[in-house]
Amino acid sequence: MNLESILFTQGFGSRRQCRALINDARVSIGGTLCTDADADFPTDDASFCFSVDGVVWPYRERAYLLLNKPAGYECSRDPQHHLSVFSLLPPQFAERGVQCVGRLDQDTTGMLLLSDDGKFVHMFTSPKRKVPKVYVATTRHAIDDAQLSALRNGVLLHGESKPVAAVAADARGEHTLALTVMEGKYHQVKRMIAAAGNRCEALHRERVGGLALPESLAPGAWQWLDEADLGSLRSG
Repeated sequence: MNLESILFTQGFGSRRQCRALINDARVSIGGTLCTDADADFPTDDASFCFSVDGVVWPYRERAYLLLNKPAGYECSRDPQHHLSVFSLLPPQFAERGVQCVGRLDQDTTGMLLLSDDGKFVHMFTSPKRKVPKVYVATTRHAIDDAQLSALRNGVLLHGESKPVAAVAADARGEHTLALTVMEGKYHQVKRMIAAAGNRCEALHRERVGGLALPESLAPGAWQWLDEADLGSLRSG
């Protein structure tokens, strides 16, 4: 693939803008400046990367990202009341069409997947796929066995005709609850906790499928997902 096309597919602007970056000697390959927009490079090599203004970028045909979402951000390109989660990412990702894989409320923190691969997004958002997601909730009132039993057996949410049950519900402390759900209904975890007789004061997603949020990833930080990560997601 020629260098202009590489930059274009990776979200560095229009073809004209990408060619200008190259002509202005702002792009390097292997530490060497490249001013030939038509020069070809082996993008099928998984180790191939390039630099723009000294920042190294790995070439990825598709972007698979994990963001440790902090509170106060909306999972939208057009947020209404808070900042967008896309403001935490380099602008190249929005340029290439990366979208959130499902949504977290603005006050919910933790694991958020993003991708420009439509099949991947559908796989992890479709209710038919039954992908388990683990949330950790801080509750207003102490958690008791009756609440845990109700969550495991199913609670009826307002507006729903059938009870919704957690795959797993376990107390991690007097006011800390780990809840595993398959669906992704509106405010589902908060509504389930309320239906069980408690109130959710804070909510954090720590796992999707078989992949856990890395402890080393700080709130607001992001990372690429590699093949092992993608395999873990699907194994859950």
